[in-house]
Amino acid sequence: MVLDFPLAIVVASLLSFVVTFFLLLWLIKGKASWALDYPNSRSLHSVPVPRIGGLGLLLGVMVTWFLFSVALPLALWIGIVLLVLVSLVDDIWHAPVWCRLLIQSMVAAGFAGIFLLASYGWTVVLLVSVAIIWMSNLYNFMDGSDGLAGGMTLIGFGYYGLFALLAGNYEFAMVNFSIAAAAVAFLYHNFYPARVFLGDVGAIPLGFLAAALGVLGWFDGLWSLWLPILVFSPFIVDATVTLTKRLIRGEKIWHAHREHYYQRMVQTGFGHRNTALSAYVLMLMVGASAVWAGNQDLVIQGQVAMLWSVIYLLLMFASDWYQTHYAGRG
Repeated sequence: MVLDFPLAIVVASLLSFVVTFFLLLWLIKGKASWALDYPNSRSLHSVPVPRIGGLGLLLGVMVTWFLFSVALPLALWIGIVLLVLVSLVDDIWHAPVWCRLLIQSMVAAGFAGIFLLASYGWTVVLLVSVAIIWMSNLYNFMDGSDGLAGGMTLIGFGYYGLFALLAGNYEFAMVNFSIAAAAVAFLYHNFYPARVFLGDVGAIPLGFLAAALGVLGWFDGLWSLWLPILVFSPFIVDATVTLTKRLIRGEKIWHAHREHYYQRMVQTGFGHRNTALSAYVLMLMVGASAVWAGNQDLVIQGQVAMLWSVIYLLLMFASDWYQTHYAGRG
């Protein structure tokens, strides 16, 4: 499809939205009884909900990319397909952990090796591979409250698209805006009370894309490597700190739990809707600061990163204090 790029970005985004919206509507109307998420001890919902909404979102995005012939590396396409397949199997039949981690490791190492090995060596490839695997899984860990992961997808990839647009890379902007547009369609069905969930089939590939497109943008000189980390830091900080605390206490991190900060907000009466809206404000503020810092020198960028580190520490301290001194009394 040949269009002027500014117009192509708009058309591609609309196409991604429409395809995703109706695919999700089809899944919901069909009840997707073969892939329902039933409430359990970890759940924050009380009725069965279709849990493969991410399939509709990713199909909407990939159809758009295909029709607009976007120039994305083959390793990215293969990675998404493999992660979608193994995650879909897990959503329906519960694939073994070793199988999922093996596929995720192959995808991450293959992607990082192709782009970074020649220029940066094995140490960087290993570190980036671990980061991609962690990002894939933490996105899944954070997909536990209505509207939360969908909002991070909209805002995070929306900021990626804005970065690319400001840098004059219209095709990369299209790639990211099409993901953000699909997230809008998903949020229509997922905002509280959710009629469909993202599921592993959506969360794992989206986490991979957040990391992989972040690396590609850095590799192409669109941003500093730490800026994608800042954009997605609301998810990264919550998941990393929560899992670290569980490790320190000697708990098995792969066991289901409800200890993430966003889960505690929902449980203490803040609710799904207010938790999501509060997270959106935080995500927008973090992303806006990243866009601003991207045009500053490294000293100022470092100061912005330090400022947000302090803000996160204060927010987590306040949450822990409230949980101990007020919420725990119930």
